[in-house]
Amino acid sequence: MKKNKAVITGIGVISPNGIGKDEFWKALKNGTSGIKPISVFDSSLFKAHLAAEVINFDPAAYLGDKGLRNLDRGTKFLCSAAKLAIDDASLQITEDNTNDIGVVTATTLSVIWNISAFSKEAEDEGPQFVNPAMFPGTTINAPSSQVSIKFNIKGFNTTISTGFTAGLDSLRYALDFIKLGRAKAILVAGVESLFFQTFVGFHKLEFLAGIKGEEVSAPFDLRRNGIIIGEGSAVLVLENEDHALKRNAKIYAEVGAVENFFDPFRSGRYNPKAEGLRRSISHSLKESKTKENDIDYICSSANSVQVQDMLETKAIKDVFENRARDIPTSSIKSMIGEAISASGILQVAASIGAMENNFIPPTINYQKPDPACDLDYCPNKSRDKKINKTLITNFGPGGNNAACVLIKYE
Repeated sequence: MKKNKAVITGIGVISPNGIGKDEFWKALKNGTSGIKPISVFDSSLFKAHLAAEVINFDPAAYLGDKGLRNLDRGTKFLCSAAKLAIDDASLQITEDNTNDIGVVTATTLSVIWNISAFSKEAEDEGPQFVNPAMFPGTTINAPSSQVSIKFNIKGFNTTISTGFTAGLDSLRYALDFIKLGRAKAILVAGVESLFFQTFVGFHKLEFLAGIKGEEVSAPFDLRRNGIIIGEGSAVLVLENEDHALKRNAKIYAEVGAVENFFDPFRSGRYNPKAEGLRRSISHSLKESKTKENDIDYICSSANSVQVQDMLETKAIKDVFENRARDIPTSSIKSMIGEAISASGILQVAASIGAMENNFIPPTINYQKPDPACDLDYCPNKSRDKKINKTLITNFGPGGNNAACVLIKYE
């Protein structure tokens, strides 16, 4: 069977350091951070007070005023990013082609706020007085469903909720649909939003920066002590190459391969051998027919957690061996925080910007080198470089690992 190439033709971004792909790319090149004091809730009860929060965002500018009242913060991010991606791809969705278009959304935590608000109202007002319009938003597939409703997409609609790797897991799911000829175009999305309940959870787990050290997102730096939580959404338009060429679409990149492995160790703990991440990287290179020498840039998963950044460094060295130190490897999470399910798609969007504009995004806040993290992390300032092939990694505690090879389209 012919394997259809899958290409990216549209990008929509709602991020803490830039709204729209061009503003996002400009911020990354300039090393502009979106991390700031939290404003969406009172953080005075906590030891941590910073987040990568989206500000100056008006969903009506993208979606109009109608129907926004019953949408939560994350769904507004998602639908707005979808609008930007569809427009960027010049994708016309009609009754003739809608069944050939699908949506797959990575999100894990975004509806917890809705569940909490619905439960609180039922408890405070009594179940007979709860607002029924609140209930549909409590289901995990609600944000993704709203995209299909807003843009009249009648093909498949799927939600992937695998946490830290959900973005790349969603891209792999969509990639299979394209290569098997089951869809011609797919909106691949990631979204999470910042709210009190998830912040409490990460704080109680002592996973946030500032609880045991300086409150800073400093991937690979010796000072790192936890994540700065982030929010936002990114949406890609993934298409069959023939379909994209037929409609004269601008093609940014080919998705060479996405591979994922579950590496069971202990609940909420990292495998000290980083075997799952190493296998994900190796298999993505093999599946995309990419040699280790061909990777120009690694857009890393490093999120300022002591163990995670060290294990990612180890996995990269295990795969690339002597060349590992020659490959620029940076973490955009130093600028946009850890956005959980949205991170993978934001990393893909960032990598395309790096390819389009010939630069390596920096790892900002890098001050104190860690002997256990000894690669080229492009510290503090972006670097001019022509990029043809990028490796993107995602992993976290709990066993999920994923890697993607992205190829600039010529």
